[in-house]
Amino acid sequence: MPYSGTVAPPLPAGTPPPPIGGLPADTAVRQQRKPVAKTTDDVTEDFNRFKTHLTSYLKPEEVEKIAEAFVFSREAHEGQFRSSGEPYISHPLAVAESLADWHMDVQALCAALLHDVMEDTGVSKEALAERFGQATADLVDGVSKLEKVEHQSWQEAQAENFRKMLLAMARDVRVILIKLSDRLHNLNTLDAVRPDKRRRVARETLEIYAPIANRLGLNQLYRELQEISFSHLYPTRFRVLNRAVKAARGNRREVVGKILEGIKDNLPANGITADVMGREKHVYGIYRKMREKHLSFSQVLDIYGFRIIVDDIPKCYLALGVLHSLFKPVPGKFKDYIAIPKANGYQSLHTTLIGPYGTPVEMQIRTRQMHHVAEAGVASHWLYKDDSGTSEIHQKTHKWLQSLLDIQSSSMDSAEFLEHVKVDLFPGEVYCFTPKGKILVLPRGATAVDFAYAVHTDVGHRCVACRINFELMPLRTELADGDRVEIITAVNLNPNPAWLSYVKSGRARSKIRHFLKTQHTEESVALGERLLTQALRSFGYGMADVASTQWERLLKLTGAKSKQEVLTEVGLGKQLPAIVARRLTEGMDVTEGTEERVPSTIVIRGNEGSAVTLARCCRPIPGDPIVGTLRKGQGLVVHTHDCKTIAKLRGEREGWVDVEWQPEDEHFFEVGIRIVAENRRGVLARVAAEISGNGSDIRNVSVDDDQGMYSVLQFTLQVTDRQHLARIMRGLRRLTEVVRIQRAREQ
Repeated sequence: MPYSGTVAPPLPAGTPPPPIGGLPADTAVRQQRKPVAKTTDDVTEDFNRFKTHLTSYLKPEEVEKIAEAFVFSREAHEGQFRSSGEPYISHPLAVAESLADWHMDVQALCAALLHDVMEDTGVSKEALAERFGQATADLVDGVSKLEKVEHQSWQEAQAENFRKMLLAMARDVRVILIKLSDRLHNLNTLDAVRPDKRRRVARETLEIYAPIANRLGLNQLYRELQEISFSHLYPTRFRVLNRAVKAARGNRREVVGKILEGIKDNLPANGITADVMGREKHVYGIYRKMREKHLSFSQVLDIYGFRIIVDDIPKCYLALGVLHSLFKPVPGKFKDYIAIPKANGYQSLHTTLIGPYGTPVEMQIRTRQMHHVAEAGVASHWLYKDDSGTSEIHQKTHKWLQSLLDIQSSSMDSAEFLEHVKVDLFPGEVYCFTPKGKILVLPRGATAVDFAYAVHTDVGHRCVACRINFELMPLRTELADGDRVEIITAVNLNPNPAWLSYVKSGRARSKIRHFLKTQHTEESVALGERLLTQALRSFGYGMADVASTQWERLLKLTGAKSKQEVLTEVGLGKQLPAIVARRLTEGMDVTEGTEERVPSTIVIRGNEGSAVTLARCCRPIPGDPIVGTLRKGQGLVVHTHDCKTIAKLRGEREGWVDVEWQPEDEHFFEVGIRIVAENRRGVLARVAAEISGNGSDIRNVSVDDDQGMYSVLQFTLQVTDRQHLARIMRGLRRLTEVVRIQRAREQ
């Protein structure tokens, strides 16, 4: 291709149109086209021309199979029309035409033509599988929305549909390629729908579909989805910026011409044959940069850039040297995505140069094979089957898709799953190294905890510290490009819930939440079983006496899915154990003398976890007389018998549980003490030394010295039981500075 002296060179004669999503470099107005109303005969003529195009890469029998799918879809959608007034079959045909630009196979093209028949015409998956094969039916099912089921909200229904689509995509990437093509055509015909739906679809595309296209390396489609969505979501902003870009294009023509002339003269002089293309930053990219960096349009200088395509990798670096000798590079603006490709397989050299009149210009240097992958991404697997690089991008995509299944296995609901996926779709990556030199790609802003979970789930669960570039650093430290990260682990450690406040990757977030939920459930089940055993004893039975038929009857009565779910709800206080026990024993012979039987108490250790909570209002410790309350959603809450909170709950006796401390079980418990001491120098040190000398750790201390000659010291200590606390308080009373000491109760 010869060098061009314009920013957006026209395609040479005979050049095929760019793949789907191809946006001309000097315009962003393809989405402004109004759909032309067509008849069924017009659509049939379009399909006949489409068949001619298919013969260029498909076998005749495959083309006939696609024709059969077209006829089937046209008959199924007979009498249905789009909002624009066109026959509905025009939409599936447009989707199939887009996929044909990627040279997709016969199964994908049939599925594109049939992608709405299950959802809109009632044709079953079995019928499609019988006529067009199981693979085609699976693709159609993956693209179709869920059957109409009851959901709490529209958002919940959408989240469930996204989950279905993404999991189908993880099994076969063609599902999302069909869906993206479907979304592109819907965007191009949005003018015919209501403004509120137009904005909703545009926002959904920007948040979900465009990032997925980017993650799959479909750069042309990614840019077009963004551009069209932006024009519908913010039409006024789009028009203003589009006019400003056109005006700036004329103002900077001289600058662009000088840069092109310099490249044209110097690359051949150094023995480099290259195609040079000018490119213009798309309108949404300019808008996003203005918002993120709080710039005006006049401050966004790098609107123009150049793409240099050479024959092989060595010439990429040679061309880089020529450009750096021609124009001064901007320090810190060089990125080598050839040596370290992006997660979606993208490879190029990026550098920003200071051109004539101080104008910054971005340069991208790549080989032709890299250019194929950069523009078509995972679709290049079908479009350029002879390129070895396409198999590598396909493998990387498959690895990411499998991570979706990994996240799904530990997500409890659709909204949470979608949240994790959105995190991984956000642009921006950071590249870090393991001690053995392996590169891990993480989201921008990722921490050492994200790195640990990227290595392995068990490493993440047990991480306790990290070394970044050989220095000990906190786990919440954000990682930078090129960091060498070593994770330090310890046996029997569990994830910290506080990690959720700063981890960035969807994998780390889902693994932490899954562990905490599982741990919480196991604790609740164990407590629920103990509470139910206690309640059954009051009826003269044990857990072993309850037959499976009794449990099945209870599950039908309550609507619970399993025995474990019932025990969990009992442990969390959502169901009272006495009521569950009564329902379980209905129809069973009551043991004689049951009425006089006194129910046994629940023995607690105090370290059961979230299922058993020691109330902060009174901070009970072993040795204190205690009582438990079963509150909905809180599990078992333990108070001292004289707690003021308990006094307010006297009228709710049915929620009380008899509890007692497990004897000879030495664990540490937090307790507060309040000391009034003379305001002397060194008094705090002497009090702390006495506490430490009695085998207690100080967890917190506060001092109020506004009392004149006295100071009030508030301590939170760790003690094993009431006797341990008594020893500490006796030792403190022996200090001459201590005037008064008492156990503190939180109000």
